[in-house]
Amino acid sequence: MTKEIYIAGAAMTPFARHTTRSMQDLVQNAVLDALADAEVTAGEIEAMYNANVYGGMVLGQVLVRDLGITGPPLYNVENACASGATAVHLARQALQLGLYETVLVWGVEMLTALGGGTIPLQRNDYKTDLYAKAGMTLPTVYAMRGTRYLHERGEPADTLGMIAVKNRAHGARNPLAQQQKEVTLEEVMASRPVAEPLTLLQCCPSMVDGAAALVLTTKRPTHGRPATRILASAVQSGHIEEGCDDILDAEITARTARLAYEQAGLGPEAVNVVELHDAFTIAELLYYEALGLCAPGESGAFLRSGATALGGRVPVNPSGGLLAKGHPLGATGVAQMVEVAWQLEGRAHGRQVENARIGLTQCTGGGIAGVDHAASAVHLLGL
Repeated sequence: MTKEIYIAGAAMTPFARHTTRSMQDLVQNAVLDALADAEVTAGEIEAMYNANVYGGMVLGQVLVRDLGITGPPLYNVENACASGATAVHLARQALQLGLYETVLVWGVEMLTALGGGTIPLQRNDYKTDLYAKAGMTLPTVYAMRGTRYLHERGEPADTLGMIAVKNRAHGARNPLAQQQKEVTLEEVMASRPVAEPLTLLQCCPSMVDGAAALVLTTKRPTHGRPATRILASAVQSGHIEEGCDDILDAEITARTARLAYEQAGLGPEAVNVVELHDAFTIAELLYYEALGLCAPGESGAFLRSGATALGGRVPVNPSGGLLAKGHPLGATGVAQMVEVAWQLEGRAHGRQVENARIGLTQCTGGGIAGVDHAASAVHLLGL
């Protein structure tokens, strides 16, 4: 019999430039808040999962040492931008196998420590390194997708900008988002060019720090409020692309989503709220189609219909997404689940999706030559 996996506690720090705080401070605040939210003591935690990309060796042990949470197994997980979601995936597996009853998962990143600029491409893959030396960066990769999208779909460049307007309007309602200011379409399109057709306000901020934490358990929570369950969890790696591939086909995300839907016995029509990986505006449009939220080729019309805005049929990124909330890599996948859990439990004050019962999170990660992405994770959550 498949065990029910509950999110008993969920917490996150503000995503911001935490220039006066350490990574230890951020994680410890998120962890203690998640434990308090779950009404669970540190002594009840049987395993821990730390997700991070740039923090170094045995980082998790360093981060919680001063809390006195030592002894249980601690797993350090790195899977690029999908690190946090992958850590949740591994924790859920262990809970379902009966290895543990209650575990703690957190993700953290301090991108301000990198000094600014774009996130570097993969440097231990010689093919990717050749791309980097030729000037290829993640913004240019997504800019190529954006250019192709506008050409093939006959869409105006404003369609890309509308994603930024929507998500930054959502972020203005989220006190934990890095950027809490609404913008107009004119402001988005007139912001500094980054890589045509993408402008600055169409790219997630790269200077952001933050942490998020979850308490996962097979025990039915007794804290008196609805408890979110993890209905499905899927992680996949990218296929090698041979020949002339379709750069608008988010194959790895579509494949991972199919697995998650099959696990949960649900279809995309059942989803009420989505947190997805909108590192650049074009990504959100492609993921609408890959996740089955709309038919192939209809993402522009789907956006313009208002379906993905607060008050629409399936609000996407009510937190503000990566574009407004920020993208501290290791924390992102966990923070997406914190947001969806709050939405399902009626705790997303100021940006609440009404009557939401099924939520989806999606995170991709890793720029490797010859594959769509290195990793993709999709989770379905429900009451």
